[in-house]
Amino acid sequence: MTTLSTHVLDQHGGLPAAGLHVDLFAHGATTACAHGVTNQDGRLDAPLLENGEGGHYTLHFHVRDYFLARGVDSPFLDRVPVSVTLANGQRYHVPLLITPWGYNVYRGS
Repeated sequence: MTTLSTHVLDQHGGLPAAGLHVDLFAHGATTACAHGVTNQDGRLDAPLLENGEGGHYTLHFHVRDYFLARGVDSPFLDRVPVSVTLANGQRYHVPLLITPWGYNVYRGS
């Protein structure tokens, strides 16, 4: 079965992004199929997708809300969408590096 996890690092503050909301949408869906909030390590306590199906998904990272909660003005980024295609039976990890002005994402291990 397919597994999807994530990790968010705040490059502006130089620390893990604790308290950042993440939604997972299956392709074409308007309602999230999973939701999580990052812990003190910037990770979710459980994968967004565990024993799931492969296919097309979009993660929505609530970057603006995260920075505003920390007193950092973030007028540029709001929700960062990351669309991925997952194969059946694979394990995926999607790290996100954020600042109020930009982000970087990659497939981790």
